[in-house]
Amino acid sequence: MASVNINIKTDAQLKAQAQNIFESIGLDLSTAVNLFLRQTVKANNLPFVVGEAYAHPDEQKPQAPQEPQVRRKPLYGYAKDRIWIADDFDAPLDDFKDYKC
Repeated sequence: MASVNINIKTDAQLKAQAQNIFESIGLDLSTAVNLFLRQTVKANNLPFVVGEAYAHPDEQKPQAPQEPQVRRKPLYGYAKDRIWIADDFDAPLDDFKDYKC
């Protein structure tokens, strides 16, 4: 397979932070980008979920407590149209709420 060069413009600080993370797990930047590209092709989509609900905890806006939300299928990522979670997924746990160890 022939290799090609890819030129990507990004923030210098972001690049340095990413390189530190990749180095800590034994990857260089080129290998990490290739890993991302391969996973994208394999999933035929982004290999991760994109959206505010999945933002980094430090980046989330503080919100008032809300009622629990009904689970719904993911909108993006590898699991799109593949995995469904029942609305009553946690219902069996109610059987054990009075159980004491």
